Parts: sequence; C-alpha cells; structure tokens
Amino acid sequence: MPKVLVSDKLSPAAVQIFKDRGIGVDVNPGLSPEALKAVIGAYDGLVIRSTTRVTADLLASAANLMVVGRAGIAVDNVDIAAATARGIVVMNTPFGNTITTAEHTIALMFALARDIPQANDSTHAGKWEKARFLGVELTGKTLGIIGCGNIGAVVADRALGLKMKVMAFDPFLSPDRAREMGIDKVELDTLFARADIITLHTPLTEATRDLIDAKAIAKMKRGVRIINCARGGLINENDLKAALESGHVAGAALDVYRVEPATENPLFGNPKVVCTPHLGALTAEAKENAALQIAEQMADYLLTGAVVNAINMPSVSAEDAPKLRPYMTLAGQLGSFAGQLTDEAITEAVIEYAGHVSTLNTTPLTAVILAGLLKPMNEAVNMVNAPVVARERNIRVSEVRSNALGDYHTLIRLTVVTDGRSKSVAGTLFSGDKPRLVEVKGIPIEAELGANTLYVTNRDKPGFIGALGSLLGSHGVNIATFHLGRAAPGGDAILLTQVDQPINEELIAKVRALPQVVQAKALKF
Repeated sequence: MPKVLVSDKLSPAAVQIFKDRGIGVDVNPGLSPEALKAVIGAYDGLVIRSTTRVTADLLASAANLMVVGRAGIAVDNVDIAAATARGIVVMNTPFGNTITTAEHTIALMFALARDIPQANDSTHAGKWEKARFLGVELTGKTLGIIGCGNIGAVVADRALGLKMKVMAFDPFLSPDRAREMGIDKVELDTLFARADIITLHTPLTEATRDLIDAKAIAKMKRGVRIINCARGGLINENDLKAALESGHVAGAALDVYRVEPATENPLFGNPKVVCTPHLGALTAEAKENAALQIAEQMADYLLTGAVVNAINMPSVSAEDAPKLRPYMTLAGQLGSFAGQLTDEAITEAVIEYAGHVSTLNTTPLTAVILAGLLKPMNEAVNMVNAPVVARERNIRVSEVRSNALGDYHTLIRLTVVTDGRSKSVAGTLFSGDKPRLVEVKGIPIEAELGANTLYVTNRDKPGFIGALGSLLGSHGVNIATFHLGRAAPGGDAILLTQVDQPINEELIAKVRALPQVVQAKALKF
C-alpha cells in the first residue's frame, strides 16, 4: 500500500481522500529539516504547502519517494531539477489561487485609495482625524496592469466593474484578446505615463527583476500608486522608498518582498505603504480547493500512474509513455527555444509532424511544445494548462501530419507567427532517443541544447567566430560545443554554443555589440 507524508498543515478533508482510496497517510507538520530527512525514506508521496523545503539534500534520502504534491501554485520551495534527476514527479495546483490573488489586489487598491489601514490605527488609538485621511475615488481612474495572464485578467475584469479605465502591458497579449476584455493594450512606457494605479502580475525572471526602479518611476505620473501581489524582486525597494519620500509615488501596497519571510524591509514603517505577509493565495476557499485537488492528483498517480498538473513530467498514459518519452524531450526543447526567442504577441503556432512521429499520439507532444513556448510569459504554464492558456490568448494552434520521409526519418517543426512575421525551428532524434535541432529560421544546423546555450544570428563575415571566442574567453566562459549554420556564403548565419557557465546580461550586451551580430540571447534548458 502506498504511503504519504503530509508535512505542512492540510485540510482534514484532503487527508481523508487518501484514506478513502486506501493510501496510508501520516500528518506531521512542523518537522525540522533534520527530522524530515530522517523519515522521508519510508514514504512514496510528500504533500507540502509553502513551509517545507524540498531540497536536493532531502531528496537524496527519499529512496522510495515517487511524487511531491504542492497544494498551491508556487514551487519555489522545491528543487525541481533534483526531483527530476531522481525521477520524482512534482505536482502543483496551478489555478487554485487566481481569484484569491486577484481579490487581494483589489482589496489593496481600496486600502491605498482610502488610507484604510492608517485610518483604522488612528481610530483605534482614540483619535478622530477625518481631515488627515482625504482619499481618492477609483471610479474613472486608470489602472495599469503589467502582465495580463490568469490573475491579471481577473483584476482587469473587477476593475472594469468599478468603472475604471484599464490598460495592460503584456507582450504576449494579442490585440484581439485585449479588445474582447475591453482593455487597451499599450507599451510599458505608455502605461507608466498614463496610469494612476499600477499593479504587477508578471513572473520574476532576469528580464523582469527590478522592473520598477528609479528609472521606471521617473516615467510615471506624480502621485501614482503601486501594488505588487506577484513577486518581490519585481520592485527595487530602495528606489521605491526614495520615490515615496519625495512624493513622486503617493502610496504603495505590497504583499510580496525581495526577502521572505520579511521581518525587516526598507519600506516597513512608512505611513504611505500598506503591507501584508504574502496573503495573496491565502483564503479558506483557496486553501481547501488546493488541498483537495492535490490529494486527488497524488492518489491517482500512486494508484493508477495517471499524471495531472505535473511540473516536470507530461501527462501521458502508461501505454504511450515509453514511445513518447524521447519525443517529449525534443518537443519541450523546440517550444522552449522558440519561446525564449519570441518577444512579441504570438498569434499562431503551427506544429508539423513528419515521418515516424506522425504515427504516434501527438496530443501530449503539442501540449509540451506549447508549455515550452508559453513558459517565458507565464511561469504557471505546464503541459496540462498550456492549451487553455493558448486559447485564452487567442493563439491559433494547428497540427500538420505527414508520413512522407524527407531528409530525416522523423521530424517536428514549430512555426511561430507574430504580427505577420513567422519563424520556425525543427528537430529530430538521433540514435533513436537523442534530440537534435536541425533547422532554425530555414537555416540548416545540427545542434544539441544544453543548460546554458548562447544563440547568435549574424552576418557571415570573416573574423566573427574568433572575436566571439575571444570575448567569451576573456570573461571566463568555457565553450562546450559549437554549432554553425548559414543560408549562403556571406549571408545570414546562426550560431549555437553550449557553455559551462551562465551568461549574464552584461556579457550578452557585449556579444550584441560585436560587428556582424544581429541578435544574441542566452538560453536555458
């Protein structure tokens, strides 16, 4: 009989689901890391919320662990790479907190507009300071939403109900989808210049870290109010503090912080700042729904092998899994490659299956491709919800199958269309199970993709490769593999190189400054 450990507080109804389905369950929240490590080897499943940290060290002691279930969306407290390396499935509940977080955003917006926390403290203190708390109406104000995915879309809907004007910056939001929602799609600088209130609903990546800093704030209206219920690192807290002190920013409401748990912060104690301790996903309904959902998912997996909402494994049947596994890896790489190189709103994705792969069940392959493609704009996307996210964003998805053999016995090609332009990437399997890229933007190239990969498009001129190699070497970056392709001598060329060290933005900027470089990006797989 499978056995599950619940190491964080969980609904009794969720615990009962395991018992009713014949799965042994122990509820032991509050274990120290050492105590958890000592007992984890006896369990097939581990249920967590945000408190338990599932580290590589813990997983090394989890000899029998098959699945980690996170009752919630964020898996920051799970070492996904270590779990994957050990063959442990990591599941979450990606849609459980959408309404809850959106409602918390609206609550903070009201709190900012009417100085509710400050007025509450003052009144409790026996004061009667009506003149001190002169608020502002939300009706007619312009709300700027940065990131209009699942949560941002709900915030937009609620704000429209409050008779606010709503605009959104989201490179992946199509104009048609924006019109359907009744909002304006704008560029980021336009949002900064026009919004009375700005709310953040975007993932934390290297591109979005410190998105709101002194330079960004200088572009905003004087008297702007800023809300963050997404990720703490999106805002430079010291720059925001300076803007609050100068009066350029009238107020801020924060539910997330650069360092959490946040027992101290440069913004604490500022009367213009409303702070909550990461409550966005914390309601009775959200906790209960997430708990029940993760219990059902884990029970299904442990009893039948069915995989739902997995972070690191596609949802496939036991029969199809062995045949599809190498194609899943290839499909994920193709989608991720295209997604990391696409900065505009995607309108269409065309997936071609040729040769042997066209005879297989390609539905999960398409889902994996879409998950990789959409991941840069929505960290919660996985192969289960990727088709839904694509539909919500009005991305047309089509499959083309052909059993005719070309240069390769099996081939997958992804073509991404953005605002009238299209680009494609194709791959195959070598030796039966080794993924390889064989074409990028119509240019033949044979390449592997590694954890740290540098992608460059350039003009095919003498001296470029030497200059690039010298630049990487001067920054201590070691080249592992080097792959080249070109359309014609002297024409457009592509370079893909695996390197042993991560490439930071400073080095990428220097690569882009090299003569003949058209585009350069650091990719991660």
